[in-house]
Amino acid sequence: MAETAKASDDAIVDEFHSLVNMTAHQLETWLKTDESREVGQKKDEGRESTGHASGRHIVKLLHAKRSDYDDDDRAEMHRIVGYIKRHLAQRPKGDVSETRWAYSLKNWGHDPEKPNR
Repeated sequence: MAETAKASDDAIVDEFHSLVNMTAHQLETWLKTDESREVGQKKDEGRESTGHASGRHIVKLLHAKRSDYDDDDRAEMHRIVGYIKRHLAQRPKGDVSETRWAYSLKNWGHDPEKPNR
């Protein structure tokens, strides 16, 4: 059973690194923009959006070594992968380059105009 859990852990880490196609530096730079701060669901007025906070966590994950990931990190990766997949499935028609949809995805580390790595 330990081998199955290890394979599952490896699969989520691989999927995370496949869907998060921005580097830590690219994401850090993006998170400083007005566009990044203007999108996403905020629990309280004026507070940081869920996606923006997740973006900061993703930067930490991208800076960490794969061998340093713990169960909490993998659980967060699973949540991030789920969000990106759901959001990609809702892609609007036409040019998405300067849309709230694209900006929200970028907060989660996925640039829809860039190929996956």
